[in-house]
Amino acid sequence: METLDHSPTRGRPREFCVEEALVAALRVFWTKGYEGASMTDLTEAMGVTRPSLYAAFGNKEALFKKALDLYERDKLAYVGAALEAPTARGVAERLLRGALEMQTTGSDPKGCLGVISSTACGSEAECIRDEVVARRASSDAALLLRFERAKAEGDFPDHIEAAGLVSYLSAVIQGLCLQAGNGAEPAALESLVTTTLGLWPGR
Repeated sequence: METLDHSPTRGRPREFCVEEALVAALRVFWTKGYEGASMTDLTEAMGVTRPSLYAAFGNKEALFKKALDLYERDKLAYVGAALEAPTARGVAERLLRGALEMQTTGSDPKGCLGVISSTACGSEAECIRDEVVARRASSDAALLLRFERAKAEGDFPDHIEAAGLVSYLSAVIQGLCLQAGNGAEPAALESLVTTTLGLWPGR
């Protein structure tokens, strides 16, 4: 576990755990979004001073990108596993169930960090919005390749376009996360998942 020495106490720097501080920063960004998270919010949650934060992580933008890396690695790990499902419907089910589980279990904030931050409108957040959009595009591209393979294998009818399915599934998952963030009951989110799978084209 990496630690850095900052915030001198009686002439000796105080150690803090970089990973634990980053986890705390992620929760702040996830709860408040990029623009809504002030430096005071971040330093208080992380238990560090501003100089310590800058020395360990760089500026706010760099800290957010590191938090987004952590979010994708720890919270969205189900996405990679979903792409390995044997059918397109299996991929969709794993993605939907993974999103549902993330929104209905544990103590993490609800909603989607990417959606929360990509809807920010201030000039400060423009580079963050671009970063989030680029990462989502990369994820969608991987899903598109998987669905194109599925179509070639006869997983869904010829009149269904793989790109359209990607857009549809992404919209459903983003909607699920937004509803969860707005306080939707788990039963309502479960119904959204089962309805989507019931309408899924093909096997």
